[in-house]
Amino acid sequence: MSMHDRGNTRLLLASAALALVLAAPSHAMQEQAEKAPEAVAPDAGTPAGPTEVSFGFGQPAPDDLIAQWAIAIPPDGEHLPDGSGSVEQGREVFNTACAACHGEDLQGVAGTGGVALIGGRGTLGTDAPKKTVESYWPYATTLFDYVRRAMPFTDPGSLTDEEVYAVSAYILNRGEIIPADATMDADTLPRVEMPNRDGFYPDPRPDVQDYR
Repeated sequence: MSMHDRGNTRLLLASAALALVLAAPSHAMQEQAEKAPEAVAPDAGTPAGPTEVSFGFGQPAPDDLIAQWAIAIPPDGEHLPDGSGSVEQGREVFNTACAACHGEDLQGVAGTGGVALIGGRGTLGTDAPKKTVESYWPYATTLFDYVRRAMPFTDPGSLTDEEVYAVSAYILNRGEIIPADATMDADTLPRVEMPNRDGFYPDPRPDVQDYR
């Protein structure tokens, strides 16, 4: 075989190899497309909406399971649960479940992640603002909502509704927002006037109301 023929052979082999490389991604993409989940067509008469896709695992969440997690409390206190709690009852709850991270003085314990809960009034417009429940939070109902779903840090969601009302009352009292003989419940908690209630500007953009 001449040198010219050998050159032609190498060129043909190189061309064939290049064709295989270029074809591989197309083949892989075709296989991926074949394995992709098929969209489930909505029933006739169903209003048009997002395409439903089945991934072959999981199951629809029943209403009772959704209800366990759909516990958000809006500023006006809608959907607050039954029950109540006093400042004195809240002291016991706080000492047992909260003081280890937030401190007996409610100023936080270094290294635990627990922040100060009271103090800081008048500092928000300074170079060293101190944002606490007392100085920053605009609604007392937010305190109940957050404590119920996220506290205590080591066992979130373990407090009863009565204990959450009580510890909320205790924190609000220590922040000199409510008197020592106050009791918090679904009626009294939304009516608490927080020091920074008027410190936020309303957002004029439209919002989606998800509260049930």
